[in-house]
Amino acid sequence: MEAVAARLEEFCSTLSREPDFDAPELRAYDTADLLILTTAAGRLGDAEPGTVVTIGDRHGALTLGATAVLGAADVRAYQDPLLSERALAANASRLGLGDSYANAPFGEELLAGAKTVLVQLPRGLDALEEIAWKIARYAHPDVRVFAGGRVKHMTRAQNEVFARFFGEVSAGLGWRKSRVLQAASKGLALPQQEAPFPRWGNDRELAFGLAAFGATFGGTKLDHGSRLLLGTLSGEGNTGWHATQRDRVFDLGCGSGVLAVSAALALPSAEVIASDQSDAAVRSTALTAEAAGVGERVAVHRADGAEAVADGWADLVLLNPPFHTGATVHAGVAHRLIRDCARVLKPGGELRIVFNSHLAYRPLLEQVIGPAEQLARDATFTVLAVTKR
Repeated sequence: MEAVAARLEEFCSTLSREPDFDAPELRAYDTADLLILTTAAGRLGDAEPGTVVTIGDRHGALTLGATAVLGAADVRAYQDPLLSERALAANASRLGLGDSYANAPFGEELLAGAKTVLVQLPRGLDALEEIAWKIARYAHPDVRVFAGGRVKHMTRAQNEVFARFFGEVSAGLGWRKSRVLQAASKGLALPQQEAPFPRWGNDRELAFGLAAFGATFGGTKLDHGSRLLLGTLSGEGNTGWHATQRDRVFDLGCGSGVLAVSAALALPSAEVIASDQSDAAVRSTALTAEAAGVGERVAVHRADGAEAVADGWADLVLLNPPFHTGATVHAGVAHRLIRDCARVLKPGGELRIVFNSHLAYRPLLEQVIGPAEQLARDATFTVLAVTKR
């Protein structure tokens, strides 16, 4: 095992995170990638072309490690984050491995005929449930799943999710603070079961329902930060929806679509754009908007930051930024999004932002955008209105 792991680590150390957010303390792979590949090495080496699938590969370690080091061919890959997808493509191109894999939508096209599936375990159980259900629904009857993660992020509940869809579930030994779960013998009655996603939820403060796929931030619930932000827009005063002319609204990082759809309903003549790098998020937002009757007025884009929006386009930007990249807490992602907001806001336009109060974004906001006014603050979050100078 150690010899195979050493070969894989040597290869993975050549991978880059770019264009995903990078920093000296971040790497393009972790020991969970190495352990997943090492555990599945024998099966990957014997795999027929087109029977290996990767799900959740962050920057290419699983997909390219399986092909370049362990001999798998014609691998299919699905990654929810767009930047992960682009990082895999960039690494493959640089290493001359562009023809070794293909991206596929998250469903039958990805999993039909798959006999070996490599999974970086998601943090959320809903995301894992959707992955497990789709593998059991669409993959080959002899499929075996190798799902790994860092031990500190793993729980017995993950085993239980797999056990709902597979007759055989086992956990391997820990190695360098990582562990791999294996699942096989998928349930024969599953094809008759209704797909568990998308799910729908309602909130007493919303006039519409929220759709969510497994990996959608916040799921079907209105998250606390968005609730606080919407509260600052609900009044008729100088901070509400109608305080100024708002013909163009941009929801950056749209999740389930709660902010974009709220804007479209409150401002019937406004043009609304919603974007997120998460595939689950943009699919959720599109469903939420359609069900609320504003599907034709909310343009939804899977995009990196604000790349789908022109310079100086927006009268109002709504932002509830992430404060982590993957499992690592890091403010750099939010800093990049804030700079995107400065670009897309027109002079006099407003960024309405909610963030964890301890992160103290205000100095950066005032430096790159303009004067900021605090509109709300509670034990966890702060909402600011920032005007583009």
